[in-house]
Amino acid sequence: MQFELSIQERAEEVITPVVEKLGYEVVEIKFQRVGKKNTLTVFIYKKGGITLDDCIVVNDALDLPLESADITNGIAYDLNISSPGLDRPIVTDRDYARNQGEMVEAIYLKPIGKVKKIVGELVGQDDDNIILTVKDKETLVPKSNVKVLQPYIDMKSLKKAQI
Repeated sequence: MQFELSIQERAEEVITPVVEKLGYEVVEIKFQRVGKKNTLTVFIYKKGGITLDDCIVVNDALDLPLESADITNGIAYDLNISSPGLDRPIVTDRDYARNQGEMVEAIYLKPIGKVKKIVGELVGQDDDNIILTVKDKETLVPKSNVKVLQPYIDMKSLKKAQI
């Protein structure tokens, strides 16, 4: 019995080696209908951030391999290349590895006392906990009480930097 791969799986098989050869990481691939159009969105990452030029390089490199592979069996789609964004939630093991040593924000499902979120340096994770360093102290944050874990963006520092 042979199983047919989904469009998403076929896209991953074609896209990942091309993107990695260019020195980027594939963070996520989404194939979805947006309005009346099908879109294939490839989220890429590199240390230091993604520029418009990076998106153009990846788009150009993927054009021929995707066309040759016909991952959609002739269904038309738009190809979008994007960065994951500054505030993309940290979900996968690769997300945790990429953000290790960075400041993150864990927003709680249920407040602990009056505390609704915690900010600290991401040290790691295990099956049950997110491990942060908060004020030079290792802190375990139960995954079961985390609504979202995301990179911490210090808006005060950003505003000062723009002045």
